[in-house]
Amino acid sequence: MSLPAVLRTRPSWLSPRVLRTEVLSGLVVALALIPEAISFSIIAGVDPRVGLFASFTMAVTISLVGGRRAMISAATGAIALVVAPVAQQHGVEYLVATVILGGLFQATLGVLGVARLMRFLPRSVMVGFVNALAILIFTAQLPYLTDVPWSVYALVTVGLALMVGLPRLTTAIPAPLVSIVALTAFTVAAGIAVPTVGDQGDLPNTLPMLGIPAVPMTFETLRIIAPFALALALVGLMESLMTAKLVDGLTDTHSNKTRESWGQGVANIVTGFFGGMGGCAMIGQTMINVKSGARTRLSTFLAGVFLLVLVLALGDIVALIPMAALVAVMVMVAVGTVDWHSLHPRTLRRMPKSETTVMLATVAVTVFTHNLAIGVVVGVMVALVLFAHRVAHLVNVDSVLDPDGNTKIYRVTGQLFFASSNDLVFQFDYAGDPDNVVIDLSGAHIWDASTVASLDAIETKYHQRGITVSITGMNEPSKQRHAALAGNFGS
Repeated sequence: MSLPAVLRTRPSWLSPRVLRTEVLSGLVVALALIPEAISFSIIAGVDPRVGLFASFTMAVTISLVGGRRAMISAATGAIALVVAPVAQQHGVEYLVATVILGGLFQATLGVLGVARLMRFLPRSVMVGFVNALAILIFTAQLPYLTDVPWSVYALVTVGLALMVGLPRLTTAIPAPLVSIVALTAFTVAAGIAVPTVGDQGDLPNTLPMLGIPAVPMTFETLRIIAPFALALALVGLMESLMTAKLVDGLTDTHSNKTRESWGQGVANIVTGFFGGMGGCAMIGQTMINVKSGARTRLSTFLAGVFLLVLVLALGDIVALIPMAALVAVMVMVAVGTVDWHSLHPRTLRRMPKSETTVMLATVAVTVFTHNLAIGVVVGVMVALVLFAHRVAHLVNVDSVLDPDGNTKIYRVTGQLFFASSNDLVFQFDYAGDPDNVVIDLSGAHIWDASTVASLDAIETKYHQRGITVSITGMNEPSKQRHAALAGNFGS
């Protein structure tokens, strides 16, 4: 008896070529996660084990429940900055409780459909986000290139050369992995003393343990952790959804943003119960994964598993990896992340100044604050202001006097909202108009209460002079909005 078709069909990730790519990509990402997790633990003011365990549980959990394949979630600098005050002022147990509550907030926001807000992100903000990200990835490597032996610069140069040249010969093995292995073997064999992963902090030697945070279950505890938990939820969702959108563009595939949103919440809840510091999507490591050819959940899952195996079973070997090798990998990621087309002089000349302004504002604020979420929010606000200013000038008021001389017709065209309708009241000749005035809105659309209030003010000014006013030509939505709000704004 033959098997059903669904059982005879082998998943794409089980093909030898795809499986090799996913495994090797996961290994490279795991190696890159180790120093990052240790560094973020230091930022948060906790033991390196807290960051490493968070990276393991986040990666494994999100690979199962997330909505964007091949995206890496782990402990991040943005989340570390959010939870650092809790750890410093109240201790690790309160930090863990904050992570769990933040995860609950994220899962709730995900179910409520917060991911749909991504459609309101302008392209210029996305470009600014990508370029700012590249700058942050690069500047994060500078501490490892300051006050170090000259051999570190030589190793970084060799690592970059390997990653640039090897893909021209073969893509069977990810170039970053070859670079890390080759530089590690060379420094160990030659006995070259350079900063290594082991110098960044102690690696764990036990498995993460499941537990409940030892904090009082009181309103006072909730008052302490709730603001930080909400900040964690919002920052984590924003970075994760932006990263998912970026990967969508790189891979020409669509991801389930709603599932990714509540999946991030589930991952943070699991991470909290295992004593981790929480996290979100990691753009740098995601770029490594995607650029290495990974396209399935397997690479994300294996990144977490390899991370745990490396730090527990092979910790002594991992500790020997020179930081120069990982710096070279991240520098290549930064260079590959930049949207170079957006910075080309020809593009800047052709692009509207408002678009360039939004992009530069996003980059500047992100780099200044070292917070991608703040940069994106400011970028969106700048885009909204500039858009409102631009649209406000697209409203025209033309008038014509009826042949009998008793009626004047005003034709209003454009989008009427708060920015464009506030000056509308000054576009009419109240003192010089005849006894009858018609305001034709067939070429306009009423969007808000501000416009209705302006129309009320215009009618009032005419009525005070004994002039009859009629408003005609409104489309159905405008007519409904005007009927519901007209006459409700007093004088």
